[in-house]
Amino acid sequence: MKKLVLSAFVAMAAVAAATPAALAQTVCPAAPAATVLSGNLSTQTLSRNTIYLLQGFVYVPSGVTLTIEPGTIIKGDKASKGTLIVQRGGKLIADGTPQQPIVFTSNQPAGSRARGDWGGIILCGSAPQNLPGDPTIEGGPVANFGGTNATDNSGILRYVRIEFPGIEFQTNNEINGLTLGGVGNGTTIDYVQVSYSGDDSFEWFGGTVNAKHLIAFRGTDDDFDTDNGYSGKVQYGVALRDPQVADVASGGASNAFESDNDATGTTNSPQTSAVFSNMSVFLPSPLTSADPAFQRGVHIRRNSAMSLFNSVVTGFRRGVLVDGATTEANLTSGASVFKNNVFAEINSGSTTNYYAVNTGSTFDASAYFNNADRANTTYTAVGPLNFSATNFAINTNVAPGFGLPTASPLLTGAAFTDSKLTDAFFEKTGTYRGAFGATNWAEGWTNFNPQITCYNLPGLTLAAKPASDQLQQLTVSPNPAAGEASLNFELKRSGTASVRVLDVTGRTVATVLADGKLAAGTQKVALPATLKAGVYLAQVTTNETAQSVRFVVAK
Repeated sequence: MKKLVLSAFVAMAAVAAATPAALAQTVCPAAPAATVLSGNLSTQTLSRNTIYLLQGFVYVPSGVTLTIEPGTIIKGDKASKGTLIVQRGGKLIADGTPQQPIVFTSNQPAGSRARGDWGGIILCGSAPQNLPGDPTIEGGPVANFGGTNATDNSGILRYVRIEFPGIEFQTNNEINGLTLGGVGNGTTIDYVQVSYSGDDSFEWFGGTVNAKHLIAFRGTDDDFDTDNGYSGKVQYGVALRDPQVADVASGGASNAFESDNDATGTTNSPQTSAVFSNMSVFLPSPLTSADPAFQRGVHIRRNSAMSLFNSVVTGFRRGVLVDGATTEANLTSGASVFKNNVFAEINSGSTTNYYAVNTGSTFDASAYFNNADRANTTYTAVGPLNFSATNFAINTNVAPGFGLPTASPLLTGAAFTDSKLTDAFFEKTGTYRGAFGATNWAEGWTNFNPQITCYNLPGLTLAAKPASDQLQQLTVSPNPAAGEASLNFELKRSGTASVRVLDVTGRTVATVLADGKLAAGTQKVALPATLKAGVYLAQVTTNETAQSVRFVVAK
C-alpha cells in the first residue's frame, strides 16, 4: 500500500515539475472533481485554482459578465456537447497572460482526445450584419446576433487557447472553434489559438470586431471564414494544416480563407469587406499526398469584398479562386484588393492555378494579380522563402518555428500605403510579409501538442513554460510535520502568487494564498495545522512559473 501511494506521489511530482512536453497520460494524476457550469450563468469569476466543466449549452445572458482568471482550465463535456455561448448583451472577460494563458479544452483523458470533443466558444453581439430579421447563430444554440451598434463590446479574449472543439450538433452542422456573430469593435480579440477544430477554426458572421495574433492549427474545415457583412480587420494570423485531415462533409472543401457576402451572394449590406494583413498559411507538401478536400488558399465568392495584404500562402491546389461575376467586379472596382502577397508551391509548383476563376469566366485573374502595382509574387517552391527548419512541423513533439531567418525574402516587401490599411489598428513598423518577422510571437503561450498535455492540475496551462528563475529554494519545515509547518521560498522578482496544498490524487485540500502580491525576497507561508496524516504537495504558482515540494504529515 505504501508503494502505491509513493508511486502516485512520484508521478504527481513529476507532472508538477516537468515541462508539459513530458506530461503524457502515464504521469498525469487523476483529475480533481470539476466544478460544473451549465444553463444560464450569473455574473461571476472563474478561478485558476479550480477546473471547470462546460455541460451542455452554457449561456452568458444579456447583462451578465463572466470573468475568467489567467491560467484557468475549462473543459468541454463531450456527451452533452459542452459549449460556451455569450448571448447578445452578455460579456466574456477572458484576459490571460503569456505566462498564464486561459485554456478551453477536451474533457477526454490525455492520449484519447480528438477534434469535436466539445463545442467551442460562441460570441454574439449587436454590431451590423446583413441577414434579414433577427438571425440565430449557427450551431444550434439559442442566440441571436446583430444590430446597429458597431462599437459594441462583448468583452476580451486575450492569450486564450481553444483545443479540440467543433462537435457535430447535427449532421454536417458543426460548431466552430471560435464563432463571432455580430461582434462589435469594442471587443478585444488578441493572441487566440484554435487547435484541432472539427469545423472552421475562426468564423465571423457580420460584425466589426478586429483581431490580432490568431493561430489556426490542424483544423478540419476552413481556417478564417468571413460571412454576412463582416467588416473588421485582422493582422497577424497563421494557419498550419495537417495535410491528411480535411473537411469530411459531402462536397466540402478545406480552404484557408473562405469569404461570402452571404449564402446566396446577394447585394445585402453591409457587404463582407474584411481586411487581412500579415497572414501566413501553410499546407505542408507534398500536395500529392494531401487530402483531396484541400483546395484553395483563398476562396472569395458570393459577392464578397474581402481584401488581403502582405501575406503568404503555400501548398494549396489553388492560390486564389475568384468565384463569380459579382466577386470579380469587386476586384475591378477596388472594393476588394490583393496586394504584396506571396503564393508559393501552389498546385505542386505548377504555373497554373495560382490565380483561378470559374469555367466560362472572362475575368483575367492573372492580369489582376500580376499587375506590377499590386506587387503579388509567386514561387514554384517554398525553398527560396528560406523558412525555419520546423516551420511546417506538425509532429506532436516539435513546436513550429515560425520566425524568419535573416536570409528570407519575406522579411521585405510589405507596404501599408493602400487606403484600406491606413487605419491606426494596423501596425506599420515592419516590412515583412506574412505573420512573422524574425520574432516568433507564437512562442511561450501556445500549445502545439495538446493531445498529451496534462490538464488535471489547476493553474498549469503552459505547453512550453519558459525557464524562469523567479522561484527559488522551495522547502517545507519541519518535514515531516507533526502539526504546524511553514512553506519557505524566495522570489527573485515581485509578483502575484498562489499557494495550495494537494493530496496524492491531485485534489486541492487547502488554498493558503490566492493571488497574493508578494515583494521580492524570502517568503514564509504557514501551512494548515489541521492536515491529516499523509503525503502532500505544497504548490506555488506565480505569474512566471509553478513549483511543488513534497511534505509529510505524521500524527
